[in-house]
Amino acid sequence: MAGTVGIGRRGLLALGAVMAVAACAPPSREADSGKGREKGREKGSGQGGAKDAVRTDSAPLERRFTLLGPLSDVHWLGISSGENSRTSAPGPIDVRVVGVARLEAGAGAAIVAVPQRDFRPGQPDRVPEKLAAFLPKGAAWVRSEAFNQEVTGGRYIGQFSIDVRTDRVYFDTVDPSVPSVPASTGP
Repeated sequence: MAGTVGIGRRGLLALGAVMAVAACAPPSREADSGKGREKGREKGSGQGGAKDAVRTDSAPLERRFTLLGPLSDVHWLGISSGENSRTSAPGPIDVRVVGVARLEAGAGAAIVAVPQRDFRPGQPDRVPEKLAAFLPKGAAWVRSEAFNQEVTGGRYIGQFSIDVRTDRVYFDTVDPSVPSVPASTGP
């Protein structure tokens, strides 16, 4: 009668092992199309859904990086980390949003001129190969931890480099979110 009471200790261990393996399986394609994936992809991208295509739409960036003001000549990527990796754990996927854009004329100098921001020379690092051709030749990049904090509001990780001569900004962020209260645009 001892063996008929329940599934027993070995049965519970086997069930736990099956559940652990199932939790680590990659998500289905249907799950990938869910709302959580919209972080890096928004409607109206004009890119035809091509994976890893260089995007040229500015609206998603302008909503997230309001302190930069209007952007033009935009080239950027939304790169999912851990996607389709056998070693990645189930759960949210971080999206690296990285690219380069032109600021309004004179905006680079105005942003850098604020003394509290303490801009220092610093080259962009980890530039994706697909974006390297869009960076201005001979740029004198500067960056500031204070300005990074202003733009991100502490909501996500981000680094912003400015080239005053060409009014270009290079951005490299992880999961940039839209601020709940829009900041005033401009320097």
